[in-house]
Amino acid sequence: MGVTSFTQEFTTSITPSRMFKALILDSHNLIPKIAPQGIKSIVFVEGDGAVGSIKQTNFADGGHLKWLKHRIDAIDSEKLVCKYTLIGSDVTFDKIETVVYEVKFEASADGGCVCKMTSEYHTKEAVELKEEEIKQGKDKAMGLYKVIEEYLVANPDAYA
Repeated sequence: MGVTSFTQEFTTSITPSRMFKALILDSHNLIPKIAPQGIKSIVFVEGDGAVGSIKQTNFADGGHLKWLKHRIDAIDSEKLVCKYTLIGSDVTFDKIETVVYEVKFEASADGGCVCKMTSEYHTKEAVELKEEEIKQGKDKAMGLYKVIEEYLVANPDAYA
């Protein structure tokens, strides 16, 4: 098994703590509300959001995926960091065993923040993964960050 890592960054005028609260701590409530065309629901199938909890994301009809399950491996509300692992899906991935994500929210000089996401793709034996092969998923994740940013700009008291 090999490991291929990708990092992406997103800058926003929203403070790190607001982005963390919206995107990590309350994503199961917020995302289906503001992006129902893509995500039908997010539910905890085990736990309540603490380390070890398992969260299932159910996608809107008509997409490639119906659902994904992630396990929360670490969450630090002071350092604004979350680490989680993709542990299941309705689709069998032919090249990937699992994916480990780490999301960090760091303050920027302008009062906003930089959201840094690192994705570690643990591939099956003798498989090499190219960035183009995972581009669609990365683009959707960045699109979701933008939707949350727009919501927080329009609702300045939310997650304050």
